[in-house]
Amino acid sequence: MLTRSHTGCWTCKRRRRRCDNGRPACQNCRERRVDCEGYEVRLKWGAGIASRGRFTGADKPIQDSVPPRQKGRQRDLGRKEKEKENRARDPDGSQLEARRTKAEDAIFDEFMNDGINTLHSTTARDSMLHPRLPQLCQESNALYPICIAFQLALSSTVTPQFCEYFDTALRTFRSELACSTTLSDATLTSGLLLSNAWLALDHASRRHAPNPAKRRSRQRRSTISVFFRLHLLEVMGVMDLHCSAVGRQSPHIGIWRRYCQLATPRHGVEPVSGLPRTLLDIFAGIGIETTEQTFWDWPGEPGSFLQCYLWEAHRLAGILTLRRDKAHVPLPESISAWRQPAKCPADTTVLVARILASIDALRLASIERPLEDAYIRNAIILPVFIAGLEIDVLCRKPEWQQMIRTSLRTSHQCEILLGLLEEIWQRADPSLSVHDLARQRGIEMGLL
Repeated sequence: MLTRSHTGCWTCKRRRRRCDNGRPACQNCRERRVDCEGYEVRLKWGAGIASRGRFTGADKPIQDSVPPRQKGRQRDLGRKEKEKENRARDPDGSQLEARRTKAEDAIFDEFMNDGINTLHSTTARDSMLHPRLPQLCQESNALYPICIAFQLALSSTVTPQFCEYFDTALRTFRSELACSTTLSDATLTSGLLLSNAWLALDHASRRHAPNPAKRRSRQRRSTISVFFRLHLLEVMGVMDLHCSAVGRQSPHIGIWRRYCQLATPRHGVEPVSGLPRTLLDIFAGIGIETTEQTFWDWPGEPGSFLQCYLWEAHRLAGILTLRRDKAHVPLPESISAWRQPAKCPADTTVLVARILASIDALRLASIERPLEDAYIRNAIILPVFIAGLEIDVLCRKPEWQQMIRTSLRTSHQCEILLGLLEEIWQRADPSLSVHDLARQRGIEMGLL
């Protein structure tokens, strides 16, 4: 039999329910999706000298001054009469709340069936997130509204309804973040969905990312939970890669190399990016140990024809990324010849041509076989955008510009990126940095 909670939150006290004293909200309230009224001390102003006991409400401590107490049945009838009066005063209030809940559930179902696919380059139903998302929404109050806001952003432009849900999710996420020492899977998932460019979690990951020793300890206790946490860390690692964003405001912090590369098996495909983990290891080494020859010598992995087209485009885009970085940050002349980074033999024009050829082959194959890897085209933005940055090549090939326009006219995000490329082509200045141009426009956007 449940007993009244004397030390829990006010919600559990009122409902005579055991409370785990969780902060800022207890687990019972989170599971039932009700507002937790907290634990602060409340002052109760009585009508007399006593606020409880048999002299409650009396103006003096004598038996004759105690007001008569209504019987239980009379109290229930009085409560029902008050409820009827409230309904008569606002007849549409409860119906409006019910309609809103049904509308929210409909949007959430739409996100589960459709919107979640935009987060993956593989089938979302085969990922670790899809079957866990409803339960995660019970564990984090920020996750449910951000799923709704995400779906609203996909179906229309920014609306007051989107802003309302996004603001609610952001405030709740900040509250959860401030009250936690180690991020739960649900809160971490909320943060990843909140940051559309997937970059706003850099500061949080510095504070809350677990170390490998603790991760191994948790793996002995709950293998499934740790695997999902590693999946979330991989998502953060992909978004933190050197070339995964344009107009980045803060430097990347190497999540993939520090946490993912040492803890997860070095085989298979990462589901959000659609890329093999061995290729992501090479991308994570840009600026540290990766050279053009490293990309050129990557042996590949078994996969479908569509996957091979995608991986080839990313591999060659990695070489172009290294060349652009070297052009903007030249090596010191003091470095001897034998220490110069190894270059691949392919010319830049050839690399751009092969990237666009792979993307075009992927497009044609997707039309021919629409049910095979239906969401793989979500991953083409990065190689197409990097190829479009080669001004010297693109200004001589207007037909290649047109192909890039066709590839990047699939979403509002792609149209923003295409606008950056159009201005770069128009200026025809090889020294112009797309990141500086994006920052001037106030743009910070992921290439996924």
